[in-house]
Amino acid sequence: MSPTAPARRLRLGLPRRVFSQILLMQVAIAAGVAVLATGLFLAPLGEQLDDQAMRRALAIAQTTAQQPQIAEDLRATEPTPGGPVQREAERIRRATGAEYIVILDRRGVRWSHTAPERIGGLVSTDPGEALAGREVMEIDEGTLGRSARGKVPLRDADGEVIGAVSVGIAYDSVRARLIHAIPGLLAYAGGALAVGALAAWLISRRVQRQTRDLAFSDIAALLAEREAMLHGIREGVVALDRDGRVRLLNDEAQRLLGIGEEAVGRSPDEALGAGRTADVLAGRVTGTDLLTVRGHRVLVANRMPTDDGGAVATLRDRTELDQLGRELDSTRGLIDALRAQDHEHANRMHTLLGLLELEMYEDAVEFVGEVVGDHRATSEQVTERIRDPLLAALLVGKATVAAERGAVLRLSDRSRLPDRLVDPRGLVTVVGNLVDNALDAVAGTPDARVEVELRAEGRTAVLVVRDTGPGVPPEQRELIFTEGWSTKEPPGHRGRGIGLPLVRRLAHRHGGDARVGEAPGGGAEFTVVLPEALTEPGPPAALAGASSRPAEPEEAR
Repeated sequence: MSPTAPARRLRLGLPRRVFSQILLMQVAIAAGVAVLATGLFLAPLGEQLDDQAMRRALAIAQTTAQQPQIAEDLRATEPTPGGPVQREAERIRRATGAEYIVILDRRGVRWSHTAPERIGGLVSTDPGEALAGREVMEIDEGTLGRSARGKVPLRDADGEVIGAVSVGIAYDSVRARLIHAIPGLLAYAGGALAVGALAAWLISRRVQRQTRDLAFSDIAALLAEREAMLHGIREGVVALDRDGRVRLLNDEAQRLLGIGEEAVGRSPDEALGAGRTADVLAGRVTGTDLLTVRGHRVLVANRMPTDDGGAVATLRDRTELDQLGRELDSTRGLIDALRAQDHEHANRMHTLLGLLELEMYEDAVEFVGEVVGDHRATSEQVTERIRDPLLAALLVGKATVAAERGAVLRLSDRSRLPDRLVDPRGLVTVVGNLVDNALDAVAGTPDARVEVELRAEGRTAVLVVRDTGPGVPPEQRELIFTEGWSTKEPPGHRGRGIGLPLVRRLAHRHGGDARVGEAPGGGAEFTVVLPEALTEPGPPAALAGASSRPAEPEEAR
């Protein structure tokens, strides 16, 4: 016996799509509003029709009671089917369309009725209020069924109440008028419902396009995934609306830009201040992989417009990569220096070999002494004036690179810098960038020279780099400190336009500044002032103690 497939259970509930749910809910709301409005209109309509019928009956009764002949005939005749009171009452009833007109005396005896056989009998309802001189409007049951009634007193010429007039309007006619009004109301309600359904369909279609026909569960899942993705990725994400205001910042963007949630709802200029980073986020600077500096970080930014008129910008931290690029440049410079030294050393060895083969021993000794003396003089000149080992090593290496490039790198006679730097690596970055730029500027020029001046003024370090290159035009002297601006082709491993902005940022971080002017004799002169760059000098006792230590023997050095 083969197993039978389980029967599929019928699942009832709301549709999954946002479009269908919104359409269903809006149609249900429109139908409910139409039914409620119709009911609220019909309820007072019934009361209004009842009131109109009672007032009409009362008006007919008042008109009938105003006939003086009826009061005279009521006193002068007997209640008979063919009497004058019956004839007059029937005439008025036919003329007004009332269901009945009953005239009675003070005893409650009928003098007129639509059924003549009931004339002379007592009325079925209490006429006490009308006989007491008061007018009455009511819906009541009588011998002719349910009717809207109006009762008024009947007075003689002297104003004395001698009877009453009761007029009835058939209640069926009132109900018929109400029922007759219902189709019209339903037609209006149906029209309103149709218009509401059409509007609901149009709105739902718009929602369908905007939500890409997703279900509510899909949208909730997308939002959860978006939050997890935005706060989990290692790239900064900044979303802006069509007015250019920040509407989203993930955790990495807050870290890279140094701002918090208070930036949401503000423009990039308000949140970050004027600068290249704000210009990139606002779209005033266009392109791909745009370099910008924020604080001490080098960032790569990309901006993509969105369909709603806003934009999404991504930020990547390239500080370490840029630092690696600069270290690679330094390594290449060192390799170039070693290659130059190797080449120069080989030439000297060949020269020395030739002198020895020619048995020019005294000339060989003199040649070796000059070579060793020049190199030692250069190194000793740098280390005597620049006490920090990192800076001294950098300048010695740069001097070798400059010689390889056909330029002269010299240290100014005014240079004096003690070994009390707060941030030696930061100053190495500043000196390295400025010297590299100076060597690039003098490359290929006659009598190429670069002069470096490093001196201390109290706790302030002053750096001046002069070159004999073409200089910087006055209109570009501020522009060259802008992130991403450069007149050179970028190398393959990193971008241009970062070195000088970093120099100025480092100077600002120490409370100083970096500026460029014209060097004496032409060329560019870069000046960097770094307040609080050196520590306070040690106490005299410590210095004395250090100086009183016995010198090392010559053999130990």
